[in-house]
Amino acid sequence: MTETEQTAKSPKKHFKLKMPGAFTILFILTIVAVIATWLVPAGAYSKLAYNSATEQLKVTNPQGEVKNLPSTQAELDKLGVKIDIDQFKSGAINEAVSIPNTYQRLKQRPASIAAIPESMVNGTIEAVDIMVFILVLGGMIGVVKASGAFESGLVALTKKTKGHEFMLIFFIALLMVLGGTLCGIEEEAVAFYPILVPIFIAMGYDSIVCVGAIFLASSVGTAFSTINPFSVVIASNAAGINFTEGLLWRVGGCIVGAIFVILYLRWYAQKVKADPKFSYSYDDHEEFDQMWAVDSTQTGAAAGFTVRKKIILVLFVVTFPIMVWGVMAKGWWFPTMAASFLTFAIAIMLLTATGRFGIGEKGVVDAFVDGASSLVGVSLIIGLARGINIVLNDGKISDTLLEYSSSLVANISGPIFIVVMLFIFFILGFIVPSSSGLAVLSMPILAPLADTVNIPRFTVVTAYQFGQYAMLFLAPTGLVMATLQMLNMRYSHWLRFVWPVVVFLLVFGGILLVAQVLVA
Repeated sequence: MTETEQTAKSPKKHFKLKMPGAFTILFILTIVAVIATWLVPAGAYSKLAYNSATEQLKVTNPQGEVKNLPSTQAELDKLGVKIDIDQFKSGAINEAVSIPNTYQRLKQRPASIAAIPESMVNGTIEAVDIMVFILVLGGMIGVVKASGAFESGLVALTKKTKGHEFMLIFFIALLMVLGGTLCGIEEEAVAFYPILVPIFIAMGYDSIVCVGAIFLASSVGTAFSTINPFSVVIASNAAGINFTEGLLWRVGGCIVGAIFVILYLRWYAQKVKADPKFSYSYDDHEEFDQMWAVDSTQTGAAAGFTVRKKIILVLFVVTFPIMVWGVMAKGWWFPTMAASFLTFAIAIMLLTATGRFGIGEKGVVDAFVDGASSLVGVSLIIGLARGINIVLNDGKISDTLLEYSSSLVANISGPIFIVVMLFIFFILGFIVPSSSGLAVLSMPILAPLADTVNIPRFTVVTAYQFGQYAMLFLAPTGLVMATLQMLNMRYSHWLRFVWPVVVFLLVFGGILLVAQVLVA
């Protein structure tokens, strides 16, 4: 046999880069963060907070020394903090803000090797409220699955939506965009996967459609926040302006962003529907379906959609609008949300345990435990991501990066200034993935720089939104890894899908920012 014939008979082996899993990526990033504390100079700004107990301003200098001041506007003016004193007193700003022109270099605080496991443990402890919420959610899902209500409900739903499957994705994505722009739905979005993912699978879609309709759509809404209190409102307050400044620009941008993400989802969903092998995550579709798909041929489904199953599904579904109402109207956070979900879970357990087709006390308890255990990995991912931020904060390098960033935009023209600011926030979004955290740290320092180039401060707030969220689509330090772990999706598959959205946000966002500067 000739060499040519051998080549023809032997298929070529293509090199395929395989990304590590979520836990490995976060472990590597923790090591990188530890190394960064040795290389990046340590430094800090003085921080300002309001003590409601003493009704005084508390200033903590870079060395940790505390000084109490009268809570008056005059004191804020002396400090160069251009924020209304009422924003502190009302609780609108409840985190320490950076004081301009107070940055000082500090003695280097390099992290030791021991900081790697310690940060993982401490990050997990810090994220315990979210973790409990996720475990309760998992337990409730386990009980609903054990009742057979999922299967029966799914059979009924797929019959009604046949031929109009994308309409469900359209409405869900639209609601998620609205949730993001109005109240900043982010971590709370994980609660929607269990109820929606089995439906998407039954309609012929893949894991990426699930993440796109929920996480991606809500994050696009948050990137174009209009009245989101955790993003644009707190950032505007920290910048010393009213959040209504630039509101019409953000509303227009949000409409364009919503249209873009829905059209992108439609294009991808149609491709997957026509050819399942087109799916970017097709390599893992069997594991994904095994984890999330519901077998509508099971005995529970065949037994019919009984009144008891309908009540169980109603109790399950109603927990989600109640959660959204609680977050928006009552200021609920994860402990209260978890208690709300647990209340409904107990009611569902009672219905599932008793009656002719009940599975008994042991059956529902085992179902709850099994459901909770299936989401342990997701919970730990959130804790490990928090650990990376702990390393960076303890090393006192975040403020150094902020000080360096402010020097980059000094004395340059308005359009160039705002575009550079967009990319500064893109980088800072990796270091500080919390939207409210980045707002209070950066706005008092960076927003006043807009005055030096004669442009409105709201443009800096808008640049913060676009830049940070373009990064949060990618950053393993944010919610991405927990979402991918929950759906057993590879990071490389997610990157392949999301990069056009990141490019859109940076390009369209940059054009919108330059337009704001030129019109102002």
